[in-house]
Formats: sequence, structure tokens, C-alpha cells
Amino acid sequence: MRQAAHLIAAGNANIAIQGLSGWQEQTLTETMTAALVFERDVEKRLRLAELRPTRQRIALAALLFSKGDRHITAEDLHLEAGSARIPVSLATVYNTLHQFTSAGLLRIVAAEGSRTYFDTNTSDHHHFIVEGDNTVIDIDQGRVTVGNLPEPPEGMEIANVDVIVRLRRKSTNEPAKNQP
Repeated sequence: MRQAAHLIAAGNANIAIQGLSGWQEQTLTETMTAALVFERDVEKRLRLAELRPTRQRIALAALLFSKGDRHITAEDLHLEAGSARIPVSLATVYNTLHQFTSAGLLRIVAAEGSRTYFDTNTSDHHHFIVEGDNTVIDIDQGRVTVGNLPEPPEGMEIANVDVIVRLRRKSTNEPAKNQP
């Protein structure tokens, strides 16, 4: 392992790393480059949605979209932000999530009562919600067919149909079906 300090350029920041081997330096450089590219993509995504890419929006968007399609509450995102040392209030998280939703970057999944999930997958799809542990799971596209919708009132049109299938875990105390 080399003991000399290595400087790795990361955008405008230079980070001094002590004692990295060649492969560690290369891995760190690749990781930092990927992070910068992702941050630029997040910033571009916000601009395309006509949202000003503030530091807080970029940071929250990076947390939201870096893990692929997922369902998250404002409270959970606030906890993730705290763990990532992103100083942001819960009110700012709520406001940002609603701004992202209005801009078409997120969908709202109304689960139970006051529990609202934000979905990073904005395509038309439906959800399972597991009662008790508040897990939201995407239903594979094409698995649900919705038909015989009522005619909307005069001057209105159907914007979207959301199907939520509520699940509960099977009780281990129940006898198996078809058993004497």
C-alpha cells in the first residue's frame, strides 16, 4: 500500500486520501465520478421538470432516485436525510415531495389514514399494501384489468385509476384448508 497522500479530483473538490493502494484509488475515483454524474443527472432531471435545482432538492432527489423504484414516506425520507447528514426539516421534505409530485417526478400512493407513500415509479401500475407492516409492493403491469368504469360527470375526465390490494399475513394458527 502506498503511504503517500493521493489527491482525487471530484468536480470542484479535491480530497486528500492517505495510504490508498492503486485499486483502492481507482475504485474511489470511479465511485466519485459515478456520484458526480448521478448528481448532474438529478440536477438535469429537476430542470426538465421546471424545478430550480436547489441544494436541498438535489440532495433529496439523490436519496429518492439512487435506489431505483421504491415507495417512501416523508418521515422515512427525513430519517434517511438525517443519516446522510443532510440538514433538512420534515416540513421541507414534505414540501419537496409534493413539488416533485406536482412536477410528475413522483406519484402519491394513499395507503391507510394519514400514511402517504411517494412512488418513484410514475408509470401506470397498481399496488399491494401489506397490513400491519405498511409495506407497499408494485403489482406487475398487466396483472390487473380494470373495466366497466362509470362515465365521469359532465365536464370531467378520468385521469387515472389506482388499484390497491390490501394483504395480511396468513395466521399460523389457522388450520390448512381442505383438512379434516
